[in-house]
Amino acid sequence: MQDHVSAHGLHDLSETEAHAASVQTSVYVYEAPVRIWHWINAAAILTLCLTGYFIGSPPPSMQIAEATHQFVFGYIRFAHFAAGLVLTVGFLGRIYWAIFGNHHARQLFYVPVWSGRWWREVVFEIRWYLFLAREPKKYVGHNPLAQLAMFFFITLGVSFMIVTGLALYSEGLGHGSILYAMFGWVFDLAGGNSHVVHTVHHLGMWWIVIFMIVHIYVAIREDIMSRQSIVSTMISGHRTFKDDRPD
Repeated sequence: MQDHVSAHGLHDLSETEAHAASVQTSVYVYEAPVRIWHWINAAAILTLCLTGYFIGSPPPSMQIAEATHQFVFGYIRFAHFAAGLVLTVGFLGRIYWAIFGNHHARQLFYVPVWSGRWWREVVFEIRWYLFLAREPKKYVGHNPLAQLAMFFFITLGVSFMIVTGLALYSEGLGHGSILYAMFGWVFDLAGGNSHVVHTVHHLGMWWIVIFMIVHIYVAIREDIMSRQSIVSTMISGHRTFKDDRPD
């Protein structure tokens, strides 16, 4: 069940959190491994998007010298592959911490689609983001709409990019490689057409870019309008709530 603090009181918190929130203005939400992963993941995705764009649309020669005397595109590919491995290892670590961390660490990997109340909260958040709701609700963890977006864009989106990316990398290693034995089935799903895998992987990059733009906008907007910390929470780990009195 989604944990949140409404504008008028406490709801759905564990007993410890409810007591903490009743006597102070902040609650410890995101543990250090989650925060570290968040920023490393953000840096890896940014690197992957920039280098992935140039891999899909190679830049012209940057020097007058012969192409054999340059390694510009090679450096771009190396940065892309390195960032991809960082993303993969970090995501595996994030799965580990979802198992052994606090319950907020698990929100990224599931959506309670069976809960009617959760869906009503999703609808409310959509109305809030469209400026149709006058008062925001204050959440300890992710709000339901954010949880839904994170699941589709990060959990499923990053998983898709890792699998297709490793498949494309294994193609370069050769059909006899261990990696190709693990991910060669991706090409079978694409009818043996490598170009299809390249295309969907590139389209997946734009899927992630759209999420990054919306995510940054919403985080800053919530910091300003919902009277609760969002950006700083992913630095300190504490969700801080402001009172509802005019400044």
